[in-house]
Parts: sequence; C-alpha cells; structure tokens
Amino acid sequence: PAGIPFSRALAYNAGMPSAALLAQRLPWPVDWPARFGRAAPLLVEIGFGGGHFLVDLATRRTEANVLGVEISNPSLRRTEDRLRRHGLSNVCLVYGGAQSVLWALCHPGSLAGVYVNFPDPWPKAAHHHRRLINDRFLRLLATRMAPGAPLDIATDHADYQAWIADCLARSPHFESRTDATYLTDDPTRPRTKYERQALEAGVTCHYFLWQRNESPGAVAFPIPQELAMPNVLIETRLSLALIHDRFAMSEGAYGPVRVRLLEAYAAARHRSLMVEVFVSEEPVSQRVGLLIQERGPGRLLLSLHEIGFPRATAGMHAALRHLADWLITMDPEANIVRDNLAVVAGNAAPRSPRTTP
Repeated sequence: PAGIPFSRALAYNAGMPSAALLAQRLPWPVDWPARFGRAAPLLVEIGFGGGHFLVDLATRRTEANVLGVEISNPSLRRTEDRLRRHGLSNVCLVYGGAQSVLWALCHPGSLAGVYVNFPDPWPKAAHHHRRLINDRFLRLLATRMAPGAPLDIATDHADYQAWIADCLARSPHFESRTDATYLTDDPTRPRTKYERQALEAGVTCHYFLWQRNESPGAVAFPIPQELAMPNVLIETRLSLALIHDRFAMSEGAYGPVRVRLLEAYAAARHRSLMVEVFVSEEPVSQRVGLLIQERGPGRLLLSLHEIGFPRATAGMHAALRHLADWLITMDPEANIVRDNLAVVAGNAAPRSPRTTP
C-alpha cells in the first residue's frame, strides 16, 4: 500500500487479516456479485472503525451485499473477528482508500447505499484538503451510486458539519431525504463507539440523510486501465555498482503523475538493483520496486519488480521513463535500444532516440 514504508511492506502484507481484500490486488473493476456469490444490492460503509455499524447493517440487511472499506489494519482485524462471531457471510472487507476503492473497483451506478460515520475532521485549516467529504468526492460518489440510493453521513465536529452541509448544498447530484439539511438525532441507527463517546461528553452529533437524485453524474472518473508491463533496454557504460554508488533521490512530474525514486538496493546473489519508487496518480498510488538487470555486456534492462504487486498503469510507465532518463544523465552516450513505454506528458529531460538492436 502506498503509505507504508517499503522495508515493512512484506511483513505488513503477511499480517493482513485473512478475510480482508487488498484493494491493490483486486481487478478493475471488481465483479462484486461474483465475489459475494450472488446478485444483490451493494451497500458500502467507508471507514467502519470498530465495525459495530457494519455488523448491524449486515444483520438488518441480509438481502444486501455489504462492503466495508478501511485503512486501519487493527480495525480490519477487530471487525473480522466481530463478523465471525455473528456468523455474517454477506460482508466483504477491503483494505484501501475510499477514493481508490470507489473509482477503480466499483462499476458506475452500482452502489445501492453509502454510509460514512464520523470521518476524521482534520480540524486544522492547513489539513482541510485531507477531508474525505469535498466537492470532488461527491462527484465521484455520484458516478458510482444508483439514483435513489441513500447517502448517510454522521459527524460530531461542528466545523466539519458546516463544511459537509456546504458541499452537499453545492452538489447537483444529491438531495436530502428529510425537510432539513441534517438532523441532530437519528434513533433508527445503531450507535458507533465514537458516537457514544461524543454523546456522553455532551457533544451534538449531526446526521445527514441524503440520497442520489436523477441528475447525470460526471464523466471524469473512468475505470482505470492497465497497460502492458513496461520495460526499457539501454546500452550504457554504467555498471550496477556505479549506479548504486551514485544513486540519489529524484523526483519528476509527468502531467498529473508524480514519480519519486527513493532508494536503491543491491542484490546479494544476483547482478541486479532494485529501486524503490513512489508513484502518485489517480486513482491508485503505488510504492513498489523497479528492477535494473544486466542483459549482456553493456546492456541494462529496466522493468517492474514483482515485489509490491505493481499495476502497469500510466504512472508506472512514467516511473520507468524517469529511471531511464536519470541513467542517461549519468552517461550521455547511453542509448535506449528499445522500450514499450506509453507516451506520458511530462517535464523530464529529453529522451535519447530509439534505435534497433
């Protein structure tokens, strides 16, 4: 996953809950009826925390398929245990960010309901851009929700309440299911852990009971596509040892894609290097490895390392391009023999001309 230090990635993945699905490894999009083993309305809770609301939802809506999305490993483990104790089989848990799960894994118009309970309010003004609920997120939701599908949001933070109200009021895709923008009590819903704590402390909770209307959604969130696995073959005087010694963190921008080469690791038994790279792109950012291997005298092959479960997105093609361009800056006589890189807009150094072997 993108936010986890590379040195801990293997240990993290080995410790994932057995019932949880790693969003990065799922197909784009997921055939959720096949995954659940039945066709049924698909309900999503984003950030289910301790899982109390999710369990209640799955218990009350046994006719529905329920998807829980979370980025906290402890929350995944606790909720998996809770689901097992209740014997619920109509729930899938996914480790992943809300935006990437909705955008990459869910078909347009496929969601029959979305629930967001007490999202992090990010109270400091400098952190407001991290808030889950914003105009763009609502546009994404509108593309994935069916007309009439409920959207329930709860918060105990006064400033976030006003923020959410403004976002919903600006959206042409949602309307309130009540006569008010929000309620300060909803006796029909189960109490979450944070909700009980807030109420016991005398804090007012706000409940937005809205729904998707008939307005057409945006077309700016297409299901992402995977490209061919990228590779580059370079003729160069550079040795692996010299590349390792001269390695320094490097960044590049390629349109909306951001690439950062973070660290280089020399293989103990094989003549290769692995370069840790972070690629930031929508809807899925990746922290994986790029492989530099000797392919005969004076030739280096650049490709994706299998570690980190890389997806061959346009961003990963940009990462290989960035690595190749960096190597060429160290050896101006280097030449790209061949590559299959997709054309990616960017501001990197000029590429050497392609030739044939």
